[in-house]
Amino acid sequence: MANRIETAVENLAGEIIKNFPALELVDVEFVKERDWFLRVYIDKEGGVDLDDCQEFSEKLGAALDKADVIDEQYILEVSSPGLDRVLKKPRDFIREKGKSVEVKFYAPLDGQKSIVGVLEGADDQSLKLEGREPLPLKSIAQIRLHIEF
Repeated sequence: MANRIETAVENLAGEIIKNFPALELVDVEFVKERDWFLRVYIDKEGGVDLDDCQEFSEKLGAALDKADVIDEQYILEVSSPGLDRVLKKPRDFIREKGKSVEVKFYAPLDGQKSIVGVLEGADDQSLKLEGREPLPLKSIAQIRLHIEF
């Protein structure tokens, strides 16, 4: 169910974001926690601010009410993906090439549950980090930008 809703919302949000040329639709999640949450992540060069999120949320909320694609009650959240954003889509790997990423595995790989490295790229089968053999995507639970403080 969540995948169907996420796809429908992504299509709807993709149409709306065309009216916001500086913004990029990063991701859509529909998840059950205590309540259902529809999380929409947007970004732009230099980062989004509260006004960007509020304006997009109002437009998307009205479109969702009209389209009626979600039967459950839910909470709509529109926000930035954050500094340590999760990388999922091919465009993420292109945009973030050369940056440090943290890769978490489903099960330890070569004795490690996670590794940090510089992203060189990805294809349908593997992730390539600088100085390492390609990592099979099927063994990777999550890839996110690595921020050192």
